[in-house]
Amino acid sequence: MDATTEIVLVHSSDLHVDDGVTADAHGGDGTAGLALVLATARAVRADAVLLAGDTFDHNRLPAAVLQRAAARLREAGVPIVILPGNHDPAMPGSVHHRGGFGDIPQVHVLGVTHDDAVLLARWDLEIWGVAHRDYADMPPLPGPRPRPRRTRWQIVLAHGHYEPSLDPAKSLRPSWLFGDAAIAATGADYIALGHWNRAERVGNGTVPAYYSGSPELAGTVNVVRLGVDGVRVRREPLA
Repeated sequence: MDATTEIVLVHSSDLHVDDGVTADAHGGDGTAGLALVLATARAVRADAVLLAGDTFDHNRLPAAVLQRAAARLREAGVPIVILPGNHDPAMPGSVHHRGGFGDIPQVHVLGVTHDDAVLLARWDLEIWGVAHRDYADMPPLPGPRPRPRRTRWQIVLAHGHYEPSLDPAKSLRPSWLFGDAAIAATGADYIALGHWNRAERVGNGTVPAYYSGSPELAGTVNVVRLGVDGVRVRREPLA
């Protein structure tokens, strides 16, 4: 790829595709939020879409909802990287397995189709992340991952709760915590975060780390541009 070529990514999270509250808010279609995110990706001519956890509200969704979600993903026309979150962990029998999303060309599910990393060679881009594999506590950013040789860009997906400075003595419940030190240790070009419904930049500025917020409440996605000027991030209203 030409070094001057700009890569455009759309980052979203916490879509909570369901057959209940979200569906009721959209005339019975629980995949409406997913459709809006993918439509926005098309509108900004995104090269790939990053879904940073809780794409689905729970792992008990019926087949009809999963089939509709699969149709949305199949029609997207761009690579999609999905990180299972605390609501939809990649455990046996999860929505990611039952939905057959890994059988859709250009859909990659960390923890299902790939252990922890997807390489999009066309853009010299590696996307990695640690999927939630059950409902127990876990570190969303467990440590740095060496870049593959000759890979220009590295993006991290993580789903959890940010606290600037962590106190290891405090662990009252599963919180999937990470802090400034874990963000900086990645050395990544961008960290696409999920778990918060509001959009916000976090960390100490060493590495660009952003929550996208949920489409339902934030009403936006993060558009991430990787180019000769580095990394630029802006919020884009849903199409």
